Amino acid sequence: MRCPFCNTDSDKVINSRPTDEGITIRRRRECLNCKKRYTTFEKVDNIPLRVIKKDKSREIFDKDKILKGLLKACEKRPVSTSELENLIYEIEMQVLNSMEREINSQIIGELIMEKLKIMDEVSYVRFASVYRQFKDIQTFMKEIEKLSKEK
Repeated sequence: MRCPFCNTDSDKVINSRPTDEGITIRRRRECLNCKKRYTTFEKVDNIPLRVIKKDKSREIFDKDKILKGLLKACEKRPVSTSELENLIYEIEMQVLNSMEREINSQIIGELIMEKLKIMDEVSYVRFASVYRQFKDIQTFMKEIEKLSKEK
């Protein structure tokens, strides 16, 4: 860090503390050259995650959009909103940890279905029917048979 007074890059941190609910770190520094003190703030540089849709358009990853779809799939099922929020959080962390800044919507959909299948099978089939755009009852039956064989 360069001193704003003498432009030297040798300083020492006197005090550090989190601000903004831990999002930012405030550091009080002292220049080793001119002995003046100054404050700096450090913040993680967040590059937004973008989703590549089926039509190749791109949009920002939207947790609320995913939650709305999951709430519809889990309607009248014994799945709490907090469980769904945890599911979304796990998927978001999994995607962010992959270090990719753009991801196909199909990958996100498959991750959701993988976790939803464990959480509630009926909700899984509902979500899959919309996500995979089941065209007829035969496609629906094949998915249910596949689910039964996995058990």
